Amino acid sequence: MGLMAEILRLIFGNGRNVIAETAEVFRENAEAGSLRETSLRAAALEQFGAEFAHPERSRFDRVMDGLNRVPRPAMALGTLGLFIAAMVDPLWFAARMQGIALVPEPLWWLLGVIVSFYFGARHQQKTQEFQRALSATMARAPGVVQRIEYLQSGRAEKPGQAAAAHDAEVALEAVRPEDNPALEAWRRSAHQGPRQGRER
Repeated sequence: MGLMAEILRLIFGNGRNVIAETAEVFRENAEAGSLRETSLRAAALEQFGAEFAHPERSRFDRVMDGLNRVPRPAMALGTLGLFIAAMVDPLWFAARMQGIALVPEPLWWLLGVIVSFYFGARHQQKTQEFQRALSATMARAPGVVQRIEYLQSGRAEKPGQAAAAHDAEVALEAVRPEDNPALEAWRRSAHQGPRQGRER
């Protein structure tokens, strides 16, 4: 008996599992691996949550967003105004165009760079906001589908859902959910009532 205890103590150590500790060198501990995977997923979800959070926008942000919407309509309306000015007062328009012809070429390049950077940054910002909103909507989709399926599972459109057993009338009423059983019973009693009164 003492020999067996010594052999077991040699294999398993003093309260330790030597075989398990040796195996962990060659193979990952499943419990520790699942804990690491869970913590990794929790960290990723926390990061996604922080990335897609909708911070409250301040009044300054809303005012600047409103100002950022001004240049495009102003440019479009200004161009239409130039056409109207050319038709109303051609001499005034020609004098202004001669002034524009004196603007040096590098200044036109600078204007093009500023306008393209402005509209490019604006487009990128709106695209990212759209992607965030789309991701939030897609994240809600499985819950919505599940709720719709749950609501549709309550419909009694198939025989057998009403647990009619062998009663054919109940099975047919389950197929026609728009029928009102109380109303049908009242109609039957209304038709039978006068006849019973006459028989008496």
